[in-house]
Amino acid sequence: MSKEKQKRADGFEQIEEATISTEQFIEKNQKLLVRGVLVIIIVVGVILGYYRFYKAPMEEEALKQMFVAENLFEKDSFNMALNGDGNAPGFLEIIDKYSSTPSGNLANYYAGICYLHLGDNQNAIKHLEKFSSDDVIFSSMVTANLGDAYMQLGDFKKASSYYQKATTGTTNMATTPVIMMKAGLAFEKANDYKSALNMYERLEKEFPASYEARDIEKYITRAKLHMK
Repeated sequence: MSKEKQKRADGFEQIEEATISTEQFIEKNQKLLVRGVLVIIIVVGVILGYYRFYKAPMEEEALKQMFVAENLFEKDSFNMALNGDGNAPGFLEIIDKYSSTPSGNLANYYAGICYLHLGDNQNAIKHLEKFSSDDVIFSSMVTANLGDAYMQLGDFKKASSYYQKATTGTTNMATTPVIMMKAGLAFEKANDYKSALNMYERLEKEFPASYEARDIEKYITRAKLHMK
């Protein structure tokens, strides 16, 4: 037999041995393999069932519950929006019952803003920190709201930090100039006039047509005077 034929024969033998070995492994461990496949099927079924028969109906119910509380919020009835009107639940009850749903998450934002308006800044911070959003602009607004709460508490350093964070990344003409102005004022309150100046100059450069930029030279001059 030529060397080439011998190599082919050896190769076929190796393939045959591997095939036999695999078959033997399957025969030997068939019960375990079947059990493993069944476990995977059951786990996938449980997950799909959880979302279809539990999570989805829960979110639908949460949306219905949110309707009255949102209407009360829009009417500036912040206390009733938080605690309910006697017939429908408020945001706090919705958070308690539906915390794992998107509506429960959003209720934390509403609750935070309600507490902010009611002057309960600690609870405002508590709920705003629990809220999360993939929307960059919305997230920056929530970060600025946290700055508002710390500003009301007199923690100007922390307030300025949140305001500054809210002005990084994606910016927009509608909210960013307002937040920049708040950041500058918070930095001044914290006696960080250099950071205040940087924020005012950034506002002037990035949003020259904004309402906040109209009198910005006055704030720039004031910050410079304090730095001397």
